[in-house]
Amino acid sequence: MRADRLVSLVLLLRRHGRLSATALARELEVSTRTVLRDVEALSAAGVPVYAERGRHGGFALLPGFRTELTGLNHDEALALLVAGSRRGAQAFGLGAALASAMRKVVDALPESYRATATGAAERLLVDPETDLLSRRLVTEEVPDDTVAVVRRAVFAGHRLRIRYAAAGQAPQWRTVDPIGLVTARGQGYLPATRSGADRTYRLSRVLAAEALPEPARRPDRVDLDRVWQERGTRFRTGGDQVAVLVRVDPARRDELVGTALAVLTEEAEADGRLRLEVTFQDSRHAEWALWRLATHAEALAPRWLRTSLRDRAAAIAARYGEPATHHRIAAVDIPDTDTRPRHDRSTT
Repeated sequence: MRADRLVSLVLLLRRHGRLSATALARELEVSTRTVLRDVEALSAAGVPVYAERGRHGGFALLPGFRTELTGLNHDEALALLVAGSRRGAQAFGLGAALASAMRKVVDALPESYRATATGAAERLLVDPETDLLSRRLVTEEVPDDTVAVVRRAVFAGHRLRIRYAAAGQAPQWRTVDPIGLVTARGQGYLPATRSGADRTYRLSRVLAAEALPEPARRPDRVDLDRVWQERGTRFRTGGDQVAVLVRVDPARRDELVGTALAVLTEEAEADGRLRLEVTFQDSRHAEWALWRLATHAEALAPRWLRTSLRDRAAAIAARYGEPATHHRIAAVDIPDTDTRPRHDRSTT
């Protein structure tokens, strides 16, 4: 759209001070003739663009010129309004800052975009607090003052002293070299090193934090996405994990894979079912994952898992094979309030 291009032209001149028609054409991906027409249009609209001739000439804005143009088109503004993950911001103690930033974005929008962008943002839902089964997605609470200390140390590149409560252990003070901050499923994590060894700390278990004056022992640059993936791989392949050979209905394959730590092998069988070798965190995790799939999956190995699932099924069958011992529940007549003919009713 031409309006977007005119805004971009002004922003380019504000950023660089002076640009030739050729340079502007290259940045805007248009011809130099189009740039000249756009400059004339801006001048006619009252934007003080002037031309400087000569070898080092070009177009520039009059010194001191300010404009309220943000450079955002409608879709860009909408993307900003919906892309900020409130759950992620809260995990890092930035919930209030996110809300303030979004208000400033809306206030800075051109009037023609403001109403439509904010109205459209209300039609989109990102990171809901519950899923379709009304299961609440838990975001662990982290004290703002504690996470603020951690956040500042990460950005400043200083070492940290944290009082950390690991699962099943008494809280202890530890000195760490912070690498970055990660949010996953609403939980905040601090990837760090301790005495040179990789460590990952859950922010909700950091009870107190102190930034130390000495610099952190870490590289100047980091690929945090790669670091997180590598640590996730080590987590999935370490500890007391168990490998299970499973035959599963293809319709429930994603459900099985979603609960497993990793898929080692996968192949289709002649009857259409899938045979997978997957890993689980421990024996209880494996039993829970296979039990919830009922007859849609069969654990082929190890034998102890088959025995455990069989014994559990037998116990359930025995329980429900016995006569009920509870009081009878009186039948209640529920009036049929649906006035449609029965042959017209459908299940939704």
